[in-house]
Amino acid sequence: MAVSATRDRVVAHAIVDEMRDSFLDYSMSVIVQRALPDVRDGLKPVHRRILYAMYGLALRPERSHKKCATVVGEVLGKYHPHGDSAVYDALVRMVQDFSLRYPLVDGQGNFGSIDGDPAAAYRYTEARLAPIAMQLLDDIERRTVAWESNFDDRLEEPTVMPARLPGLLVNGSSGIAVGMSTNVPPHNLREVAAALRILVRKPQCTVADLMEALPGPDFPTGAFIVGGSGIRQMYEKGRGRMTVRARVAAESLRGGRTRLVVTEFPYTVSKSRIIHQIAALSRRGALPEIADLRDESDRDGIRLVLELKRAADAQRTMALLFRRTALQSTFGAILLALDGGRQPVEFNLKELLCRYRDHRLQVIRRRSRFELERAEHRLHIVLGLLAALARIDAVIAEIRASADRDQARRRLQDRFGLSELQADAILAMRLARLTALEGEELRREAAGLRETIADLRDLLGDEERQLATMMRELGEVVDEFGDERRTEILSSSSRGDFAYIESGAADEDVVVTLTHQGFAKRTPIHLHRRRSASGSDPAEMTRYPGDYLERVIVARNSGWLLCFTRGGQVHFARVESIPESTRAARGRSIRTMVDGRANDPIVAIRVVDHLREDRFLFFVTRLGLIKRTRLDQFSVPRARGVTGIRLRPGDGLLDAALISGDAEVVLVTRAGRAIRFREDGVPVVGPLAQGVRGISLGEGDWVKALVPAKRDRSVLIVDESGSGRRILLSDLILQKRGGLGRWIGGGRGDAPVVAALDAAEDDRIMLLSVGGSMTDLPVAGVRPGSPRGPSEPLVHLSDGDRIAAVTRLHGSYAPPSSTAQLELLIGGSEG
Repeated sequence: MAVSATRDRVVAHAIVDEMRDSFLDYSMSVIVQRALPDVRDGLKPVHRRILYAMYGLALRPERSHKKCATVVGEVLGKYHPHGDSAVYDALVRMVQDFSLRYPLVDGQGNFGSIDGDPAAAYRYTEARLAPIAMQLLDDIERRTVAWESNFDDRLEEPTVMPARLPGLLVNGSSGIAVGMSTNVPPHNLREVAAALRILVRKPQCTVADLMEALPGPDFPTGAFIVGGSGIRQMYEKGRGRMTVRARVAAESLRGGRTRLVVTEFPYTVSKSRIIHQIAALSRRGALPEIADLRDESDRDGIRLVLELKRAADAQRTMALLFRRTALQSTFGAILLALDGGRQPVEFNLKELLCRYRDHRLQVIRRRSRFELERAEHRLHIVLGLLAALARIDAVIAEIRASADRDQARRRLQDRFGLSELQADAILAMRLARLTALEGEELRREAAGLRETIADLRDLLGDEERQLATMMRELGEVVDEFGDERRTEILSSSSRGDFAYIESGAADEDVVVTLTHQGFAKRTPIHLHRRRSASGSDPAEMTRYPGDYLERVIVARNSGWLLCFTRGGQVHFARVESIPESTRAARGRSIRTMVDGRANDPIVAIRVVDHLREDRFLFFVTRLGLIKRTRLDQFSVPRARGVTGIRLRPGDGLLDAALISGDAEVVLVTRAGRAIRFREDGVPVVGPLAQGVRGISLGEGDWVKALVPAKRDRSVLIVDESGSGRRILLSDLILQKRGGLGRWIGGGRGDAPVVAALDAAEDDRIMLLSVGGSMTDLPVAGVRPGSPRGPSEPLVHLSDGDRIAAVTRLHGSYAPPSSTAQLELLIGGSEG
């Protein structure tokens, strides 16, 4: 039993009740006054008091900095009766660009670092308000928000900021109260404004509608968010867990070595913590593939380098690092804030935006009433001055007949029906205002005031105008402070792959060679030229019967190989992931570089320098469907591939070409029909679309070839009998897509077409038969002819044999005298 004495009486009170009441008082004090932000402006009391104190000290962006000790003393002495460390720590966080997405204070001096280094003492640092902080304080002097007494009732402080931007979503907040906590992630200002615009236009919208404009958090430290389920739960339920991963670049070094470079860390993770974790794992032998660890960060950005040992598996190493260190972290979001400054509530995304919208509408209404009262007050005075000017002689006479100012005011009020304010204004009027010009100026001012009053009254009665005003003002903030998203959101299907590991390879030209059976190897272009100049030495080459060099590509080391499968999937492989092989090596199978299904063969391989090039992918299927898709639609690679085209039952992808957007294409069918049309006649659609008809097919016919037509080249068509013809592009009539095309015939006995390819005079082609014969011949040996003219024999086949494939050869060498020599040459050729 507790006993409390109050002067002349003693009150008995149960200790259980006393503990409960005291604890509840304490917990509510912590919740409301310290730990949780207000949903309207996103600020905790300490942050709000710091900003208002700096505003009162005139520490505006255009003024010079002042010592942080001045700010801390001002806040402690007037508004925040707590420790100086609490105030300074909050001030420091508002300066750090790795803590706040949009810092509210502009600091000068040492305010800590992402390494976890502490800030210097407040006697050494200086600060002033950042420009964006003025948008939180804008109109605070126009009675736009409620005020309350400070801790000693000497002064008043705002209970909330007017906040022209949604501070809680934009900068986020974190705090631990009694029995509850909040952890709101920061977001991109442009995206938050876009979501708010959707809410204003469509109040019945769902969270899914808002997520079309606001896909997820945008951390100041960038990095990746893996998967969207946690984001969706956070926005729909108020709580969610997100996996955040560092941004890593894999750089290729000479001698087959690799180094991993970390350039962005998960939010709230310090670099020093990562370094200590990696070093501890290495000492215990848990990271045997790491040879060296260096911190090369400077004022230009973060760069943590992990040198790997020769032949180390970069993906395996990264998987281990993500599992054992904070390079992969979990961000647990809790959208908890004070509703109305008093009640803690867990909000969903729509509720957060609704609360901010309602707050801004209240601010606009308060501001409009303030401006209306001021305009009406001024109009009242102006009308009194105009009344005095109209009877100025009588006014002067009354004033001269009065004994003092008070008597003059009463006489003016009684004789002319003026108010006390009007009478005082007349008495304070200077003689210079008695001129005719001043009278005209007052009449113009009165007319302007009447228009302003009418407009403000209309605004106060029209919520649509208030919403439009809110969005216009927010749009001005976005135009001035909006920026691009920093955090990339990966789809949930990327959770288990390593497609997010970027390449930072030496950005140099390399030569990539591809064989018919899908083996690839890479050679730096300077070494390739040196080897080519030294000539071919058969002793250094290895035989690979049945395989031959099909393509030689000059690419950037940091580029991508796009592998297209018959099932319509697109797989991605870095050019640098192709092994740098010796002269006689065959290379590595493309199949081992992409995670595709074994029963889905690769039908085309294309190389691009980067996935955001302003180009198109042109798809064609065996049943004649075509489509164009922008290359940047495939800018987020996944290890298991993405869908390139949606296929109908029984159809399959035939080919995919990279085109510029204004080219021409030729489709050739097995039955010997060809159609030429402009590529810009094909609509641009997304990856999941089926496409449109490119050519009408007869029964039992299908497309055999896609030929990107070049004006200075011809189309070489070869059929199963070994006959062929070369048709000039100008001889194929330009048509619209979807037609029957033009019959170009087959060879002996109308044999089916095997292949069609664009051919230049100096090209060489190879014809492979089912029986295994290989014939190399120059394109110049095939005379150009009419599309309806006869084909000429290109190769003589034995009975029962037929042509199986035709490909263009690469390399400067004389035709081999035997198949064995050809196989030997192709097996070791470097181009």
